[in-house]
Amino acid sequence: MKARINDINLAYSDEGQGSPVVFVHAFPLNRTMWAPQVAGLSDRYRVVTIDLRGHGESDAPMWRYTLDQFADDVNGLLEHLSIAKATFVGLSMGGYILFALYRTHPELFHALVLADTRATADTPDARDARFSMAQIAYRRGASAIAELMLPKLLSPAACEHRADLREHVRTIITGNQVSGIAGDLMAMEERPDSTPLLSTISVPTLVLAGEEDLASPPEEVESMAKQIPGSTFVRIPQAGHLSNMENSGAFNSALLSFLTSVGNSDA
Repeated sequence: MKARINDINLAYSDEGQGSPVVFVHAFPLNRTMWAPQVAGLSDRYRVVTIDLRGHGESDAPMWRYTLDQFADDVNGLLEHLSIAKATFVGLSMGGYILFALYRTHPELFHALVLADTRATADTPDARDARFSMAQIAYRRGASAIAELMLPKLLSPAACEHRADLREHVRTIITGNQVSGIAGDLMAMEERPDSTPLLSTISVPTLVLAGEEDLASPPEEVESMAKQIPGSTFVRIPQAGHLSNMENSGAFNSALLSFLTSVGNSDA
């Protein structure tokens, strides 16, 4: 399905009935990364996944993106779907976007799930690395980005022994347009430090981290969780950065337990 949001066409899926759970994907993937969660939740929840601008089947405008723009797109889709309140799940860049959305629309949040993400802004070295990656994307295309990102997204064991998962993630990445990949990188490079926001989060929050995540080490993710009042932290065993894909069973188990504990939203 597609909706006209903020003058572009955004692709999304809307499956199941019940309390809404909205998933925001990682860089440089698309909404299909959430397939294990759609399968595991849509029999009891309304599960919404979105292709962010520049990803999957959504439009990929040729101009600079911002996290606030992504957040405004998510908000626009919720308005289109008549969802007034939801539980939001964001992994990596999806977490950055949910921080931006919480800053402007905390009333939308029934509960929050942050997976394999961080609140801090990029260091100068990280900003330089993103700029260099954007140049690589323009010069060599999405396939070059896949080669760079796969060792960061998956654990060493998955990279070596799970060819099916490795190639599935590669296919998702190479399906994105270069303009979207570069737009993401510039948006993440410019993101603010969300650490001051953590103590203001007043909804039930679950924080997840793959125990073999090289991009967002679980120790750092746990430290972030400790700054969110009343949050719960869970390590996902045998998983790297894409913990929802690499160990979907453990991820879904933690997520379903949390969703049961927070009850239904009013949406």
